Amino acid sequence: MRHTPYGSWDSPIGASEVARGGIRLSEPRLADDGAAWWLEGRPLEGGRYVLVRDGADVTPAPLNVRTRVHEYGGGAWLLSGGTVFLSNFDDQRLYRLDPGGEARPVTPEGPARYADGVATPDGQTVVCVRETHGEGEPVNEVVALAGDGEAEQRVLASGRDFYSFPRLSPDGATLCWTCWDHPNMPWDGTELWVAPLDRPEDARLVAGGPDESIWQPSFGADGTLHWVSDRPGWWNLYRDGEQLTDESADLGYPQWLFGGSTYAFLDDGTIAVIRTVNGEERLCLLRDGALEELDLPYTAYAFPSLRARGNRLIFAATGPAEPRTIATWEPDRGLEVVRAAGEVELDAGWISVPRHVEFPTAGGRTAHAFYYPPANPDCEASDGERPPLIVQSHGGPTGHASPELELEILFWTSRGIGVVDVNYGGSSGHGREYRRRLDGKWGIVDVEDCVAAARYLADEGEADGSRLAIHGGSAGGYTTLCALVFTDEFAAGASHYGVADAETLARDTHKFESRYLDRLIGPYPEAAETYRERSPIHFADRLRSPVILFQGLEDEVVPPSQAEEMVAALRANGIPHAYLAFEGEQHGFRRSETIIRCLEAELSFYAQIFGFEPAGDIEPVAIER
Repeated sequence: MRHTPYGSWDSPIGASEVARGGIRLSEPRLADDGAAWWLEGRPLEGGRYVLVRDGADVTPAPLNVRTRVHEYGGGAWLLSGGTVFLSNFDDQRLYRLDPGGEARPVTPEGPARYADGVATPDGQTVVCVRETHGEGEPVNEVVALAGDGEAEQRVLASGRDFYSFPRLSPDGATLCWTCWDHPNMPWDGTELWVAPLDRPEDARLVAGGPDESIWQPSFGADGTLHWVSDRPGWWNLYRDGEQLTDESADLGYPQWLFGGSTYAFLDDGTIAVIRTVNGEERLCLLRDGALEELDLPYTAYAFPSLRARGNRLIFAATGPAEPRTIATWEPDRGLEVVRAAGEVELDAGWISVPRHVEFPTAGGRTAHAFYYPPANPDCEASDGERPPLIVQSHGGPTGHASPELELEILFWTSRGIGVVDVNYGGSSGHGREYRRRLDGKWGIVDVEDCVAAARYLADEGEADGSRLAIHGGSAGGYTTLCALVFTDEFAAGASHYGVADAETLARDTHKFESRYLDRLIGPYPEAAETYRERSPIHFADRLRSPVILFQGLEDEVVPPSQAEEMVAALRANGIPHAYLAFEGEQHGFRRSETIIRCLEAELSFYAQIFGFEPAGDIEPVAIER
């Protein structure tokens, strides 16, 4: 065991290993013949999403199975018998791929995008969400389109700002969907509607409203409609209006993406359910009105897409010591791993196992986080030294962190740097009341909770209070910049495509989020002064801690101008900083070379600020002072 300062520990987990292990596994399905299908997002192929069947690629380059509806996408493909319908990222057209054939478009060239589709039982029609771009705000509708692309598309539901979850009854006769309007987001208030497929004008409202969030309507085998509602204060499961569960836990999820599923029907009458408590996600079975937790090693389900065929479940998941995995489970055969992401095999000593921490925060409240301590079987620090700490602020901000084996976190912990992943007020997975803590308080409550997490761990002796950093992406980048500008707690920070100017975001962002800040900050432009008060860009002169910023130059969620304005302010005020911008990257980095450069640059940045020498061949970053 070598005595080496924290931050300088040798590690086999390099940035290239993180990039190779960063394959995104999502949207799994089971076919009628038992084959497992899923999507793989591959950093080594420029972030291209590939459809895979039982380990074999189905979609050749340059097809990229990804939709841009709501900009975040999801629900990019569907399976009908042996035929696949998929959205191609480059042109956003819907393509049909028959067994042994080549993909051919079934929607016309033009400004429309498609997502969240389902096929009729005969496979002749696809019902999906269509988003049409043109002058003014994009138009969202539920449409039916011919599976061969020959007939004109038929509008089934229109007139609302947003639609999701178009789903058909087993006989194909009945259609349901959810919808909502500005300024609500889907986790605030949604409505559930039902109509005969051949008479959509006869639609009727079933559940929901401006203060009730409906998630994942689905028809059971007998045609009975199920859904998840947060009416009791937590997302619970309902059947035809009857509440099936009464959990102080979330059985639903914030609808950032299309195609999510937290429950699935088994043929034996059991309902499999993903249950979230304090951010930890567990797979359970609903039997006789009670949830029975399965003994599985997973605590995080990748934007949950739980599916079933017969009595067999399929899902994408990870756990504290388990890599991202496509797996199946069935009563007779138990758990089977179908695909594990990445090629990095680690002994247990390299894995930092997170623990849930509950800590006091401002206003007498309690907040939550997962703490990942430094872990390295070959190195230890000298007695009395405490490790640097990175406070990680998740994006969203309506999302949550779950305990998982994340190579990007191990990149830090294996070098002797602790990470605390904070589920600040406003995070999901803790009930509606906790989620509402951020209403009118974005840039305040999230910052207070991140500061409180850092102070708590420093006071407990888990971290060096003089070497505290904060980082985050998107909304987490906003929290990072706010914490650096409006508090003195952190010695350094890293913003990944973070919001610097809330007012610009309110004016310039895409439709899905264009009114999101009405609830988080206030209606715009009426609350313009509040937006200014909450925008770090206007208070860069208060900043005394060094910052590194990372930005995709094709980001339409947080435009590059935000990072560039922040850099200009940092330069004008003489604050040490670094800025790395990447061609071809959007909101969230997908290319391996970008991932590698960002990790190494951030490590180099902290090393220069905190005064340690990083081990290995790390490309340094130049800090402008």
